[in-house]
Amino acid sequence: MAGTEPRVHYLAGFSCPLGGLAAGKPRVLCHEQEVFLSTGSEFVYVYDQEGGLLTAVYRFPDQVWHLQLLALRRALYVLCARKGIYCLSLESPTRRSSSQTDEDKDSEVSSPVITVDPEACVLPDTTLCAFTVHDDVLVALVQGPAQWKMQLFERPCPGEDRWPGGLVGEVELSTSTPPAGAPGKLTSPCFLPVLCCVSPPGSRVPRGHPQGCGGFMLEEALFGLLFGADATLLESPVILCGLPDGQLCCVVLKALVTSRSAPGDPKALVKILHHLEEPVVFIGALKTEPQAEEAVESVLPCEDVYSDCLVALGHHGRTLAIKASWDKSGNLVPELREYCLPGPVLCAACGGGSRMYHSTPSDLCVVDLALGGVPLNSEQPQSDGAPGCLPPLLCPASLSICSVLTLSVLSRTPAGGTELLALSTKGCLMTCRVDLNSEMPGPTRMTTENAGQKIKELLSGIGDVSERVSFLKKAVDQRNKALTSLNEAMNVSCALLSSREGPPPISCTTTTAWSRLQLQDVLMATCLLENNSDFSLDQGWTLCIQVLTSSSALDLDSAGSAVTYTIPVDRLSPGSQREVTLPLGPSESGVLDLPVTMSYTLFYSLKEVVGGALAPSDPLEDPFLEEQPLDLLPEQEGICLPLSRHTVDMLQCLRFPSLAPPRASVPCPLGPAADLVDTFLETCRAPGSELAGPAALRAKYLPPSTASIRVSAELLRAALEDSHSVVPGAAVGPQPSELCCVLVAVGVLSCVVLPPRFSFKLCFLKTVEA
Repeated sequence: MAGTEPRVHYLAGFSCPLGGLAAGKPRVLCHEQEVFLSTGSEFVYVYDQEGGLLTAVYRFPDQVWHLQLLALRRALYVLCARKGIYCLSLESPTRRSSSQTDEDKDSEVSSPVITVDPEACVLPDTTLCAFTVHDDVLVALVQGPAQWKMQLFERPCPGEDRWPGGLVGEVELSTSTPPAGAPGKLTSPCFLPVLCCVSPPGSRVPRGHPQGCGGFMLEEALFGLLFGADATLLESPVILCGLPDGQLCCVVLKALVTSRSAPGDPKALVKILHHLEEPVVFIGALKTEPQAEEAVESVLPCEDVYSDCLVALGHHGRTLAIKASWDKSGNLVPELREYCLPGPVLCAACGGGSRMYHSTPSDLCVVDLALGGVPLNSEQPQSDGAPGCLPPLLCPASLSICSVLTLSVLSRTPAGGTELLALSTKGCLMTCRVDLNSEMPGPTRMTTENAGQKIKELLSGIGDVSERVSFLKKAVDQRNKALTSLNEAMNVSCALLSSREGPPPISCTTTTAWSRLQLQDVLMATCLLENNSDFSLDQGWTLCIQVLTSSSALDLDSAGSAVTYTIPVDRLSPGSQREVTLPLGPSESGVLDLPVTMSYTLFYSLKEVVGGALAPSDPLEDPFLEEQPLDLLPEQEGICLPLSRHTVDMLQCLRFPSLAPPRASVPCPLGPAADLVDTFLETCRAPGSELAGPAALRAKYLPPSTASIRVSAELLRAALEDSHSVVPGAAVGPQPSELCCVLVAVGVLSCVVLPPRFSFKLCFLKTVEA
């Protein structure tokens, strides 16, 4: 019995990133027993339904955005993001044969990965966003800096060389909104344009094309009303284009061929049919005239079907239907109606009849325009609307299948149902059998045989809802935490930027001291970060310390000579302090390069705090924005708040071993303090000597060098008095040895000949610091 068969049958599973696949890029096509599948990554899979195995896996250099199959020519056209259009021959000897063992079934890894040759790129263009193939021409849509352009090329065949002058026609469509991101950086668009070819009645479309190949035929009355007398007289196909800004426009194909040689404005070739005011995600055609059930079931998807209604779907569910109808005066006019279906629409498909299937994040729905707005599970006759007109309302029926990203109508089953081929957000390829006549829910149709299957479906739905609720709760918590952190960051920024008078609310001070590390004396800088504000520094804050020496500032060839230390500030509450110790020298060569400038900056990373909150926890909640947070928040994007700057000069590094406390004395002290002054003076050449290298730049661009020694006047007076009144054998008052280093430094500075651009200053202080 048909009722006991499972409605959903899983065929195979494909690689899926964490969080699920995103809508808009995956594609699935079916021809006979072969399924051509793209998950939005760089792979294209060929799956054999009869054997239940993968026959080939093609690897492209970037994401695959669109597929189109020419079944009779055994050619597969693939649009690769930021690369161009590739053409593959499906008769290649590298294709895997069907002699795969049972152990390798359903194993994606066991199938050979065929790296696509760059020579297979028949139309290289980094701005290509959509294409469609019709007979011997290829229509491509490119996004320029300000305009969308439709270009027409001679259709290339597999194995042919790239043609240098294959452009046949070109026309500008409308204003293009440049994608968000950094200037000059190519980013993936959220919504791709939709292209399809509409053939006039009587034209011979090659049979055997799979569903979803981007083409259909309209009846003569509707074709003439929509596209005008030119398309009808020329018997020319028309290219329909749905743009991300909501415009639905058309271009007559044969007029586009002659656009270069014909006089006049090329933009006159473009006709805008409607504006949905939201991104167009699907364009298709339906039969709205009521038909006998036997006639509907006998029509196969590969047969020529003249549809009498054009439909277009927007991302948020706004639906446009256009049909030719008679007005009260007896004139044939186009009838346009807008409907509102559940959204956001992830994908949609038409099967050649009156039913259209569209997927939302929570369900797969179907509408039937031939029923005149009556629900599919209703037994009431058609009541609203005149016969042959569009219904005033569409009532979608739920199929209880969720997480469908891309869809294709295979065929009608012998029992009167429809078989769909779908790809789920978890990367599962599955077939869905839809029998709206016998499987619609209702108490009179429930039997013992299908009660168990119905319970399983309900339990599975409960599990999916529970999982999605946990995802949404986690997303809400992340966003609340990010908003709290952003509020704290805004308060800290306002406090720092507004504190022009008085002590800053957040400060960083520096003290220097000598320490002995690994048998070497090292000058250490202790940086003290104090939070005197009323706000906390939590996740995302980093203290950046840039150390710049004088030689680094003059070395113009070394761009990265400055050293920057980044210290994460995990949590610094009000009134807390954080201490960081950094080495300043000497270097490996033993040279202490002074002065050293230390700049302190607080950096708040937006990507660390907000990036996780912007990424959708549920890929179906807002699938087209999955990649945007990473593009909008680069690594360096954040808030930079300068704190202070401190300069460590030579005189701050002088050491007085005799004045140091016993516990801090160094076992092997360095030479007298005057040695440092001598070293400083030796770097200054005599007036007649020539300078080269960094020294020449230092003398040319830096201000005059100044040395300053601060000596307490009271301590110096007491030391000099004690030196005159000292009695041999008595140790009274401070000894002159305590000031020997300062006096020696003063003596050296007073005895040497100072070079030009150098001055010495001796300051006397009234008090002595402890």
